[in-house]
Amino acid sequence: MVLVASGWTAMTGSASAAIPFPFEVQSLDGSGNNVANPAWGRSGIIYPRTGPARYADGIGAQAPGPNSRAISNRIFNDRHQNLFSQRQVTQWGFVWGQFLDHSFGLRQAPGVGDAPDPSSANIEFNADDPMEEFTETSGEAIGEISFTRSSIAPGTGVTSPRQQVNTVSSYIDAWAVYGGSQARLEWMREGPVDANLANNSGRLLMPSQYLPRRDTRGDAATAPAMDIDGRLRATPNRAVVAGDVRANENIALTGTHTLFAREHNRIVGLLPNTLTEQEKFEIARRVVIAEQQYITYTEFLPAMGINLPVYTGYNPNVNASLGNEFATIAYRAHSFIHGELEMISDPGRYSAAARAALEGQGVEFVEEDGELELIVPLNVGFFNPDLVPLLQLGPLMQGLGLEPQYKNDEQIDNQLRSILFEIPVPGNPDCLDGPELPACFTSVTDLGAIDVERGRDHGMPTYNQMRQAFGLAPKTSFTAITGESTDQFPAGLSGDTPASLDFVSLTDIFGNPIDLEDEDAVEGDAVNGVRRTTLASRLRAVYGDVNNVDAFTGMVAEAHATGADFGELQRAVWTRQFQALRDGDRFFYQNGFVQNTLNEIRNRYGVEFQRNLGDVIASNTDIPRPELAPNVFFVEGNVPPTSCRVQYQITTQWPGNFQTNIVVTNTGSRPIPAWTLRFRFTSGQEIYEIWNGVSGQDGANVPISNAASNARIAPGQSRTLGFNATRDDAAPNRPPVNVTLNTASCTVT
Repeated sequence: MVLVASGWTAMTGSASAAIPFPFEVQSLDGSGNNVANPAWGRSGIIYPRTGPARYADGIGAQAPGPNSRAISNRIFNDRHQNLFSQRQVTQWGFVWGQFLDHSFGLRQAPGVGDAPDPSSANIEFNADDPMEEFTETSGEAIGEISFTRSSIAPGTGVTSPRQQVNTVSSYIDAWAVYGGSQARLEWMREGPVDANLANNSGRLLMPSQYLPRRDTRGDAATAPAMDIDGRLRATPNRAVVAGDVRANENIALTGTHTLFAREHNRIVGLLPNTLTEQEKFEIARRVVIAEQQYITYTEFLPAMGINLPVYTGYNPNVNASLGNEFATIAYRAHSFIHGELEMISDPGRYSAAARAALEGQGVEFVEEDGELELIVPLNVGFFNPDLVPLLQLGPLMQGLGLEPQYKNDEQIDNQLRSILFEIPVPGNPDCLDGPELPACFTSVTDLGAIDVERGRDHGMPTYNQMRQAFGLAPKTSFTAITGESTDQFPAGLSGDTPASLDFVSLTDIFGNPIDLEDEDAVEGDAVNGVRRTTLASRLRAVYGDVNNVDAFTGMVAEAHATGADFGELQRAVWTRQFQALRDGDRFFYQNGFVQNTLNEIRNRYGVEFQRNLGDVIASNTDIPRPELAPNVFFVEGNVPPTSCRVQYQITTQWPGNFQTNIVVTNTGSRPIPAWTLRFRFTSGQEIYEIWNGVSGQDGANVPISNAASNARIAPGQSRTLGFNATRDDAAPNRPPVNVTLNTASCTVT
């Protein structure tokens, strides 16, 4: 329903009193965002394509290709070796990415009770594959990996190519918080459920400050639909209810939903009682949407290495609808996802009963040096919302920013690649990770294989065709994709040899080699690894011809672009899509009339909308802001520059000692709020006095962090520091190597 009050239009879908200043309220489902094209970006429309659909028959039959589990075993298999983000992006990278995904994209799939698509076929599982680890899973044979094709968009797939439907709004509009229908929103708001939003509170329903469960209002059958899987199948009524149906998928995601529901209620609590409850609700929703956009464009995307052109205002000719290539291929960054979630807390935070309950579910406690570390295997966190209040929201949200996420490459953690949402067999509590996994489960669900298969389901182009569709030149060899020197196997190895996946060397963020026999170092420090065979050789063994490579496989195999956690293709698709989501959104927070509304809300009620994620966490948990990094998307908040230069000069030397002068310049395009200069000394030099910085030298590894007075480096600005150090007069005083500023490699002069 469209209402007019005090000369302004409200698209709320329900009656409400007038907001006390001009305030157009955007729809729940995205309709009407673009006035001339009101269906653009609305839920329930077809994903547009950049390139033509690719089907075997031109209509809907999946294009043939190698078995996707076989691809996974040879390309995506990490062999239980963790590699971490070289740029030290924290786990907030993948968690925020998923929270966004659940705000703007969800394919339409056959529902419960619907007849399956007759063209759907499960992925064949071959226990005789020499690269297969899951050959003996608790004594039961595995026949297939379940796979169901997306629903066919009406009017397609008969005489024209099959298309797919996005069931959520494409806009960054906090759909994950509020949902896309009046019925769902009313159930989630405090007050009666009687099809009349006017008698509801401005607050979201949050018993004990956590999301409501399906049985919170009594009859769970009347609650909004929520996806149920994994451990939650046994107690489906304990699922939390949120704006998006996938909110229970993992505890980090459930926690983020909880955080922003709390943020909504916090804002409502700041507003005066002279406003109606509906007015409070709409003001809080407007601010939360702006916060989600602000965090996405000022923290998340720069952390990923996506640098958009300067915003020049709303463009009504830009269709912000989510693209099929983006949703099906480019946004599936599953390699980032960490195999376990870790938290640090005071030992007194958890009672004996709480510890026992957590340990009973597979959470590990490690107490050392007055701190308590909690380790939650990813499998334990799947569809387990009861863990969120047990762990407590503050430590969970803080923990996501304490260590880096995994490296974005072809490797996918085995808890996703083989046992996604599967439930371990009882009586075997110590087998939730590592080589023992096959003995813990009776079936296989492979997210990497499904990623490949989904591309074929949606008629995605090949890797080279997709590169061309996004303005990139095709690759003419497998080594051109990976940046390696050869696509040939060493003597005695092949694509069917398990030893071909063995790691032969690992290096840490300083470029130091890691002892493969040191279990602790191998587990936690590696950012680069070399295997017995190149990725290019395994790609050639699987696909034969570079033009046969599936788009998803080729994308994740690409060498990273400078200053990004992506290869060239993934970065190109993200850049185009996120620019469209910004420029084609009439309600983007920087657009003129929206900015004016937000400024008025700030001026009248003291409600700020340009808040980073750390601010939101601190305002809604018991974790003080100083205990969170300035930018929680980076370990210690140290944002890498887009480029940098370091001038290293030995100013004087005397027996056994020397002095340096170092000038660090931010030659990039964005400011650095704080910095750490890292390098290695290869000649045994040791710093004993430093100025304008703080040294934490550990052997050859030298991190130098900013002093309190010189943390910020604006683009084009320099910081000067220096130190005195000892040296061996009999050895060359070599300059440092592997010089980085906040993990960005610097030009050294």
